[in-house]
Amino acid sequence: MQTEQHANTKRNTSRTTTRKKKWIRGFIWLGLVTVLVLSAFVFRKQLAVFTFDALMSGVVENKLNESYKPIEGRQEVDRKITEPFSVLLLGVDQRDDEIGRADTIIYTIVRPQDNKLLFVSIPRDTYTEIVGHGSSDKINHAYAFGSVKDNRIGGPQMTIATVSKLLDRDIHHYATINFEGFKDVVDTMGGVKLPIYEDIINKAVVHDKFRIQANKPLYSGLEALNYVRYREDSDMNRTERQRIFLKAIMDRAIEMEQVSKITELMDIMGKNFTTDMKPRSIIELAKYMFQAEGAPSISSYMLHGDGKRMHNIWYYIPEEEDINYIKTLTNNWLNPNTAPTELIIPH
Repeated sequence: MQTEQHANTKRNTSRTTTRKKKWIRGFIWLGLVTVLVLSAFVFRKQLAVFTFDALMSGVVENKLNESYKPIEGRQEVDRKITEPFSVLLLGVDQRDDEIGRADTIIYTIVRPQDNKLLFVSIPRDTYTEIVGHGSSDKINHAYAFGSVKDNRIGGPQMTIATVSKLLDRDIHHYATINFEGFKDVVDTMGGVKLPIYEDIINKAVVHDKFRIQANKPLYSGLEALNYVRYREDSDMNRTERQRIFLKAIMDRAIEMEQVSKITELMDIMGKNFTTDMKPRSIIELAKYMFQAEGAPSISSYMLHGDGKRMHNIWYYIPEEEDINYIKTLTNNWLNPNTAPTELIIPH
């Protein structure tokens, strides 16, 4: 009897020990899973960068090679990835095989270390010297004049020289974006958020007819393109809408988590995007800024001026005082020794 009780006690102890071991193992696995989940959350950006390097980096670099269009005679200066630099961002409204004009001209300064961007918009009708053409005209004509003069180089070179002369600033790089191609980009992203609080209606006889409904959560590629092209209020407002649209595209791209869409987007961008920044430089810069906290902070300013009709053509005459302010502003942002707290924030 005692032997049987002893045997039962031993079996019960064995079961208890086994259950305890299973419970301990389960607890350990739960702890490991928890640590892994927390690590994935805390280091999600690093993991995303690792995934990009492992799976997508080569594909993206090959696609960017299609957009790499250096300008003859201009050499890319090697610099640290953290150093500020300038990019002339040109939004070209070009349809089919026509010669486009740079309807959006934004002198941009990138401060990678601070995760900050400065947009200085130059209205397309700004009256200035067109460097290399021997005339003064609307600044957006420089792109078309440059394209006609030398199809091998195209419009960026003359536009770079013209903006550089106007602002008395070196321009390190350029990037052109054809707005026509952004319809597909926006649709691939599933739409884009735009601050439209009243219906926008294009109704003039000489303009394309469309209506953009207000207060929609997302807008399609065609709606976004019409938002950019709408011109029945003022060129100043149109320039502001183009700037808003470009920021909305950036914000939407940061929101997206579907890595699988990168190649599809790169295919679209390859046909509608050109730059003289080397593909590897773009990738390294993007990875560096992606690991920063939050989306890049964007400060914006627009060149001030007054409208004037000359020879029955309307021009935008820039204020000399405001050009001097922009020189001070951009010098402050381009200086690598300027602390984030010392940056001039335009209003």
